[in-house]
Amino acid sequence: MIGFIKKDLYMIKSNIKLLMILLFVYLIMAFQGQVDVSFLLPFMSVMIMISTFSYDTYNKWDAYVVTMPNGRKNSVRAKYLATIILIVITTIIITLLSFGVSYIKNHSIDLENMLATIFGSIFATILLQSIFYPAMYKFGPEKARIGIFVVVFGIVFIGGIVANYINLVPLLEVLDFIGAYWNIVIPIAMILMICVSYKISERIYLKKEM
Repeated sequence: MIGFIKKDLYMIKSNIKLLMILLFVYLIMAFQGQVDVSFLLPFMSVMIMISTFSYDTYNKWDAYVVTMPNGRKNSVRAKYLATIILIVITTIIITLLSFGVSYIKNHSIDLENMLATIFGSIFATILLQSIFYPAMYKFGPEKARIGIFVVVFGIVFIGGIVANYINLVPLLEVLDFIGAYWNIVIPIAMILMICVSYKISERIYLKKEM
């Protein structure tokens, strides 16, 4: 399985230049107060990992995996572990950069607010991963991208309509609770999302015809 993880990490090396360019642009914008740099790298890490599905399809990776003992299970497990490794690395980088930008601009660091922002960014990243990966295994990279776009657009559209006809007070109370205990709720939610997504992806891939 370690070889599978290395395979995914090696494949993203070609995207490192893109990350560096985007990082440079975002740093300039962050110093100008236009964006928060903490929202860049975790999202990009997942987008780059999703591109590995396209590489796998192009190189007929599935046909190779089925010839190996527990190849399918190890392949799915490695994909998730490689993504987590990349998110951890990028999170360390953006945390240091966020602290640096804040200190240079304001000569101080609002630690609690900054950590909450970073955790929120990581949460959104893992949420995307948890939705995207099972779809990728089920429909393939091309169809999944279209399907995900349609689903997200549909959720936003329906949510906007429903919001006009339902009582939002309970939802606001839940959000207040999450805001008060984010350092407990968010990590637990992230772990649950990864576990559920992994199990769904594994089940889909084990039943998939190659």
